[in-house]
Amino acid sequence: MTVSDPRDGVDAIVAQWRMVRPDLDVTPMEVIGRLSRSSRLLERALKENFAAHGIEPWEFDVLATLLRAGPPHVLNAGELSAAAMVSSAALTNRIDRLEDKGLVDRAVDPDHRRRVLISLTDEGLRLVNTLVEQHLAYERRLLGDLGPADSEHLAALLRRLLVSLGDTEPSR
Repeated sequence: MTVSDPRDGVDAIVAQWRMVRPDLDVTPMEVIGRLSRSSRLLERALKENFAAHGIEPWEFDVLATLLRAGPPHVLNAGELSAAAMVSSAALTNRIDRLEDKGLVDRAVDPDHRRRVLISLTDEGLRLVNTLVEQHLAYERRLLGDLGPADSEHLAALLRRLLVSLGDTEPSR
């Protein structure tokens, strides 16, 4: 950090630790503390943005997961649960609520009667296509101070960290 760099809340915490325990290397706190605080601040900002559009973040997650599946935007409940990283019980509740809003349909898989298929309705498809564009523009604004090169570098570092923590691409 140079003298002209702005200070954040983690700087104050680290300074306190360095005062009371100068024998400790608190460098990990600088990274993990900033990741944790960034996560909370970003989640709050995204939740507020989605609320301005009348949806919850989890609703966007489910709708976007179905959109990412590609046409005809249908996944079975197990695939959707895995892709959205939620339990089957949580998914059932979410699908119930999205179905009540007319954004998804639920049907029995004709090829496997014990399997449930979830699909976007025309209204769900329209909404998520509109929202994904607005969402990406909002995320760009949130990261605007970083610039493209910094964003790419940070993304690469975070990917390396996630993989080292065991977060790998799901198998298909």
